[in-house]
Amino acid sequence: MSLTSILSAEAIDKALKECQAPESFDHKKFFQSCGLSSKTAQEVKEVFRILDDDNSGYIEEAEFKFFLQRFKPDARILTDKEAKSLISAADNDSDGKIGAEGQFSSLIIIIITIISIRVVVIVVVVAAV
Repeated sequence: MSLTSILSAEAIDKALKECQAPESFDHKKFFQSCGLSSKTAQEVKEVFRILDDDNSGYIEEAEFKFFLQRFKPDARILTDKEAKSLISAADNDSDGKIGAEGQFSSLIIIIITIISIRVVVIVVVVAAV
């Protein structure tokens, strides 16, 4: 299975273009742009399985460096700082890796919640005007 069976190629391209420059990767923006933040829990697990290159049940720092290339082979490699930032966003137990159950899904759910809160705030502000 490939990521384009879950996410559209256009959305992936858009997300990758937004973080072409080194140190420009923002996981929240990336997950939203590529469409992952709007997927079901099952689809998020499928994406995790695709990203888990060694099928260990975890995505480790070495795999995160090549994270963008799993979306598209000619994408850039994440810098050490970007890879560490992505891991620390979901690594609750500080073991240097993210598991499919809980950690990765929690990261996506947090992003969905942030997006939902922003939408509610915008609607409330617009309604008040």
